[in-house]
Amino acid sequence: MTTAQPLDVQPTPLALLLLGREADPRSERGVECPGDLPAPSDPDLVERARAAKAKLGDKVFVLGHHYQRDEVIEFADVTGDSFKLARDAAARPDAEYIVFCGVHFMAESADILTGDDQQVVLPDLAAGCSMADMATAEQVAECWDVLTEAGIAEQVVPVSYMNSSADIKAFTGEHGGTICTSSNAERALDWAFAQGDPATSKVLFLPDQHLGRNTAVRDMGMSLEDCVVYNPHKPNGGLTTEQLQNARMILWRGHCSVHGRFSLESVEDVRARIPGVNVLVHPECKHEVVEAADYVGSTEYIIKALEAAPAGSKWAIGTELNLVRRLANRFADQDKEIVFLDKTVCFCSTMNRIDLPHLVWTLESLAAGKTVNRIEVDPGTAAFAKLALERMLALP
Repeated sequence: MTTAQPLDVQPTPLALLLLGREADPRSERGVECPGDLPAPSDPDLVERARAAKAKLGDKVFVLGHHYQRDEVIEFADVTGDSFKLARDAAARPDAEYIVFCGVHFMAESADILTGDDQQVVLPDLAAGCSMADMATAEQVAECWDVLTEAGIAEQVVPVSYMNSSADIKAFTGEHGGTICTSSNAERALDWAFAQGDPATSKVLFLPDQHLGRNTAVRDMGMSLEDCVVYNPHKPNGGLTTEQLQNARMILWRGHCSVHGRFSLESVEDVRARIPGVNVLVHPECKHEVVEAADYVGSTEYIIKALEAAPAGSKWAIGTELNLVRRLANRFADQDKEIVFLDKTVCFCSTMNRIDLPHLVWTLESLAAGKTVNRIEVDPGTAAFAKLALERMLALP
């Protein structure tokens, strides 16, 4: 009988990244955080956070993205979406520390827009963004080579979603493009198409194919045939030269892992379960979901729509669960029924890496004079990225 030999199985790079134990310079996902975190069960965490924040006073400014846990949002000086928070950070030049409770690309944007004497801190370096990770600088440079070989690069203006890395924002700025949010994507596309001959202009939309498609087709009247999807994992993006030449929108094959889970079946199911329900979804959802919804809009739009909704109305919301749950609790006393669009619970796993132990560790470290997890974008990248962001700010 032969004795079985132990398998020499090593963790894959992806597994190590998810464990927070390695770094990938081409990816946003981070590395192991130094220092010992307090235990999640520590009953004194809230008081410790309050004490550290009070000790820091005006030296610290805490930003909380809408998708963060309630226990983190409690300590945020302002809440909002990614771009609003970056602008809020830039509006506080006297704050020595900007603690960004969000994900990596958001902290990068804050670093780009704040002063050199300010330090942007991310409580957990492994809080990345799966969508932003789907477009690396090397992949996008290769895509531009494909467009050049197809003879259309001069006709293409890149438009990159805010949910992208600093490298992608820099590429966009260097190649004459602009950044957009889910609120101003249509204005950004109008601007981009106006940069050349309207009859031949094209847009390379990075990295979320769904926001690009929904904006072009639903809001601007294009057809699905005007859109092609560039897959960075296939030769030439999986497209022929003719397809690239005929397209108006070249969509990067990226998506949000949270919004991408909502399906047409989700919409049909909630309508069957809750008669008279209003379906309100984020434009990062798939095109068929957006088409089946009653209302479509950004995170800020969703919040404002529910604020204005009449008492007794019923809503199924297609966005991240932390926000949906917070809104349901907020408007419960107004008899507004607010449910998650999908029956399966789905948090943004990377957003949820920022928890109270990480925030306490960060604030206590800063209060002790030790900067941890600082996010710094190199000056060359920051200059081109800021150019792209400034073009967005100048949009009509």
